[in-house]
Amino acid sequence: MSDELLIQYLYIISFLIGGFLAAFAPFIVAWLIKPKRLDSARTIDTYECGMKPYGEMWNFRYGAAYYLYALIFLAFDVDVLYLFPVATAFDSVGAWRGIFELFLFIGILSLAIVYAWKKGVFSWERKRV
Repeated sequence: MSDELLIQYLYIISFLIGGFLAAFAPFIVAWLIKPKRLDSARTIDTYECGMKPYGEMWNFRYGAAYYLYALIFLAFDVDVLYLFPVATAFDSVGAWRGIFELFLFIGILSLAIVYAWKKGVFSWERKRV
């Protein structure tokens, strides 16, 4: 095996070791500094700050429209990331083609908003108390 190939393998191995250390170091540090005993039964409760839950808000459930709204936000948030490569590729394609593709992409996203609007995702009914 040549020295150059051995150095390349060492780079890969050190990168893998560094990646594993970066991934597992927070778990190891948290395990080392965690308290060894629990102070009370409230510590392992679902609401983990140690306060006793009270009132009716603990039984409150969000409607499905809220989750759909959050998913649409997440989808558009990720889709905006696709606009950055399009902006960097403008110099490699013609100006009119790039503008057309950009407006086509934004148009498809706009159709998704219209579809969600027609399905009633953006309108929440108020609950009467």
